Amino acid sequence: MKTKILPAHSQEECACAVHAAAKLLREGQIVALPTETVYGLAADALNPAAVARIFEAKARPRFDPLIVHLPGMGWLEQVANIKDETRPLLEKLVAKFWPGPLTFVLPRRKIISHLVTAGLDTVAVRMSAHPVFGEIIREFDRPLAAPSANRFGRISPTTAEHVRDELDGKISLIVDAGRTAHGIESTIVAIFPDRIEMLRRGPITGEQLAEFGATELTRESTVRAPGQLPSHYAPQTALVLTNDASAFDLSGKKRCGLLSWRNASEGFSEVRVLSNKGDMREAAANLFRYLRELDHANLDLIVAEELPNEGLGKAINDRLRRAANSGAQGTPE
Repeated sequence: MKTKILPAHSQEECACAVHAAAKLLREGQIVALPTETVYGLAADALNPAAVARIFEAKARPRFDPLIVHLPGMGWLEQVANIKDETRPLLEKLVAKFWPGPLTFVLPRRKIISHLVTAGLDTVAVRMSAHPVFGEIIREFDRPLAAPSANRFGRISPTTAEHVRDELDGKISLIVDAGRTAHGIESTIVAIFPDRIEMLRRGPITGEQLAEFGATELTRESTVRAPGQLPSHYAPQTALVLTNDASAFDLSGKKRCGLLSWRNASEGFSEVRVLSNKGDMREAAANLFRYLRELDHANLDLIVAEELPNEGLGKAINDRLRRAANSGAQGTPE
């Protein structure tokens, strides 16, 4: 299979890309699409054969559930069974954060297959704020299952080129709308009458959610949503975390790269600074791109500096910890 990349920068290019992507999705094919978080690998969420192609292309285990993206609010209660006791809180959060990078885990309706939900009786749903993704899903007019467009366990893609590096020859089409805005995957929450439970950190922070009710991070080890595996987002190069890169012992190490929070340190063969001005959102947008660049720099080790553990820094540190859990051990193929 030859993978085609269609640009979607101008109005004319976008119209062509929307038509081509919707046509392939109707045929049960999988296509890579830009979202505001990372690039996603999309398929018709109501077509189990199409969804199976996602798992095949990514080499993704069937126990890891997928997020279902909705064309509009009218689809929410078609795919999810919203309980009366949680509806008021859900509606407030939807009004504030949708479309946007917030995913809800809700009771599943039978229209969504267990293949999508990894056998769970819940479904993860969100509405993307990306204009190109929005045009494609509205043209398609059905929900899309769309995990990140990379091989399972690897660094999530934030450009079309990253997708091509990962999945060239495995998918028909990549729609290129440039770099993604947030750079890390959506926040995932479960809603209860008395609290909001964060299942995965992301661009919508715990502090933002706390304005709507008591918010806590899940302590369960059971996989209830995408992105909860302890080893994930991993480069092929071994990766370790440090609180202070300037104090890291480089003696005896050959080629060592640094992913720094704000300041470069001496002695490293390659250095990427997430944000010279200490901007958390800039750091998140750069995270996976810089990790990928360091992974391609023929290094023996990547040292990643943890960010202040507050706000969006918690989500970035979460990705770095998961990458460190698997970087030196090889990644699932």
